[in-house]
Amino acid sequence: MPNDPIILLSYVNTKLRDQYPSLDELCKSENSVKSELLAKLSSVGYEYDEKLNKFI
Repeated sequence: MPNDPIILLSYVNTKLRDQYPSLDELCKSENSVKSELLAKLSSVGYEYDEKLNKFI
């Protein structure tokens, strides 16, 4: 996954839209730690919305 938070945001939202029904599934498939991903995107003002299945 990209290190830059803004590029990461685009990457993750695209994956969630096109391939994964939830953040948990994406993290499992990408071998990522959910809490770290949430913290990194929160640091640039984005939070995960489960209903929309994307970071807003």
